[in-house]
Amino acid sequence: MTVGIHDIDGYVGRASLDVGLLFDARGLDRGRLTNLMMRRKSVNLPCEDPVTNGVNAALPLLKRMSPAEIDDIELIVVGTESGLDFGKPISTYIHDLLELPRRCRSFEVKHACYGATAALQAAAALVATSANPHARALVISTDAASRIDVDSYWEPSQGAGAIAMLVGHDPAILEIDLGRSGLFTFHVMDTLRPRPEIESGNSDLSLLSYLTCLDETYAMYCERNPGTTLDSFDRMVFHTPFAGMVVGAHRTLTRKHGRRSRDEVARHFRDAVADSLVLAQEVGNTYSASLYLALSSMLVHGKVEAGQRIGLFSYGSGCCSEFYSGTLRSQAADAPGPIGMNAAIGQRRELDMATYELISELAEQRFSGVEHADMAIEPYRDLYEECLAGTGLAVLDSIKDFERHYRFA
Repeated sequence: MTVGIHDIDGYVGRASLDVGLLFDARGLDRGRLTNLMMRRKSVNLPCEDPVTNGVNAALPLLKRMSPAEIDDIELIVVGTESGLDFGKPISTYIHDLLELPRRCRSFEVKHACYGATAALQAAAALVATSANPHARALVISTDAASRIDVDSYWEPSQGAGAIAMLVGHDPAILEIDLGRSGLFTFHVMDTLRPRPEIESGNSDLSLLSYLTCLDETYAMYCERNPGTTLDSFDRMVFHTPFAGMVVGAHRTLTRKHGRRSRDEVARHFRDAVADSLVLAQEVGNTYSASLYLALSSMLVHGKVEAGQRIGLFSYGSGCCSEFYSGTLRSQAADAPGPIGMNAAIGQRRELDMATYELISELAEQRFSGVEHADMAIEPYRDLYEECLAGTGLAVLDSIKDFERHYRFA
């Protein structure tokens, strides 16, 4: 049974902030910026939320599909940790705005940053068992940062964006090795969102949980697939909340399981991992989308070839984790989605600190639990006109009696 990612695209935001500027404005230790390995981060405007991010990630992907191909979409599943309602999934909003077929499953998956992988694996299983040989699923990983955590080291990594993936029996990008996964989960309070406006946690505990899960999932993968070594993978892609975390995780994994010298570890990182971090260094932490932003980065910045095997590690705080694998297919090297995302990064509007703080404060109107809000653009009209007006991108227009209303700019 062949199932995997047929197409992939994403949204990386229309505005950005220089992370070094943020460090200086907040009086943060510049030495930590070196460890963070970030240059810029994408920033959502107040009229953008998890729904608009997800819709805007999927729009270019759907434009490459014929009406008949769209009619074969039997599932839309959204991985997110930025849900907007305890009952109603944001997949329903996205399904409506994208005008997808009504003969379709729709649901939302939540497990911090692991949610997108849970969504992808569910989609692959449902496509594999569908009676329709042309069945497809649309998997969207989308989030929006909560209130900025001023004077913390969380704030510099908070990015904006989403990834959309089309799953089917004809995976032109990545064929998934169905059932060949290593799994690990346990209860831990490392990072959490106890209220819509709060992101909280213990960064040291989160790092330790991440490293533990990487070790355990890789070990289980090797047990299930005898003969596996690090050399079994031409490329490796990791959950990337920030690039520096992946550098440390790769070093730990290769030294424990590869028994390599320091130079050999550095060479393996350069050849197998480094290209996957380029987009994250410019966009920041996209939460549930971060692993698939890293995959997109590898596709556009790496020298990828059909037939290369990929190892992927997904981690979600709380926690759940998975190490799985796949094989690159014919269109991986020239996939239009990652190419377009890479170009869009250079077209963002650069913000100054005053504007960044203004739109961050205004963004609290878009949080879940808001009963009424008119998403007036007057306080940042010039920025809206430059970034969104006339683009055809989805924006949040208003909230009335908790129902969110959207339009296309």
